[in-house]
Amino acid sequence: MKDFLELSHERYSVRQFDGCDIPDEDLEKILDAGISAPTAVNLQPVRIWVFKSEQAREKLLSCTKMQFIAPAKVILMIGEKPQDAWVRPFDEMNFGIVDASIVTTHMMLEIHDLGYGSTWIGHFDVNKVYELFPETKGYELVGLLPISGIAEGCTPSPRHNTCKDRNELIVTL
Repeated sequence: MKDFLELSHERYSVRQFDGCDIPDEDLEKILDAGISAPTAVNLQPVRIWVFKSEQAREKLLSCTKMQFIAPAKVILMIGEKPQDAWVRPFDEMNFGIVDASIVTTHMMLEIHDLGYGSTWIGHFDVNKVYELFPETKGYELVGLLPISGIAEGCTPSPRHNTCKDRNELIVTL
């Protein structure tokens, strides 16, 4: 098992997939990572759709121009239901998208830890998804996570290790 910081530094957005099968046992581990992710007041206003059939994946791919994910045999879509999320009483901030982001991040890290690649796809036509998959209506759709092996020669983006200076990100009071 990797050290968490090592895992978080190594993981990168994969944009070249080999199309390998994802065993059900590994998919269950990935989904368990999402289910066990912390959410505000543990309300878990999140839904995870698993696109495994070729037909479902093709329909989903018609909703995005990110066709590099096509070889992935499993694509997860994460959404949240705003009315089921905790709302901070002081300013009415709804934490549904925060919760869905935490769930997605946990799954991304588990995907990497299992030796697969993924990337968070936010560029997709939500209204077309609602039309093609009516069961998603009522949810704010946060992202797609393709899961596959990493194609030979795939490397992180040159921006992967580029970070702002710590002083721009951290304020100690």
